[in-house]
Amino acid sequence: MLAVKWYKKPEMIVAFSALLISLITAAVSVYSAYVDRSYARASVWPRLELHRSFGSNHFNYGVTNSGNGPALIQYAVVMYQSKPIKVWRDIPNLPVVSQSHMSNRILSPQAQISSMSYQGDKVSFLLNMDESIDMELCYCSLYEECWVINKDNDVNPVEQCKIDPSIAFKQ
Repeated sequence: MLAVKWYKKPEMIVAFSALLISLITAAVSVYSAYVDRSYARASVWPRLELHRSFGSNHFNYGVTNSGNGPALIQYAVVMYQSKPIKVWRDIPNLPVVSQSHMSNRILSPQAQISSMSYQGDKVSFLLNMDESIDMELCYCSLYEECWVINKDNDVNPVEQCKIDPSIAFKQ
């Protein structure tokens, strides 16, 4: 009687089949978990947009969260003539404006902040001033993924939001 090779025995074929099925199941589970995590992050992804609007008698700087998750705004930087300002009133000859806080706050999905708004006849002054204004916001998602956005709405991912307190916008 001829000896059957060990790997040709029926119990070994069953064992190898079970091992192969287990490895495939483990790979599918890992991939499924990866997809679930990606979906969870995407379901609460914030997307901030900086904008300005103006007309014959109004001017406004605003921030909108057009994403589908809350934006945790960590800091804002506003530069006027390449120098950081702390509050809008630091701009010389700025007319009386309405202001809203935009640093260190949570902005809900589809919500908007009107950071600075003006009603009156000095819109041309504000349009000229706008050419000397630069803005930057750093914000994070609930999953601590962070981005920096500038006045041109260029968004760049960052590891975390860090700022020198001497240049942080306080409003």
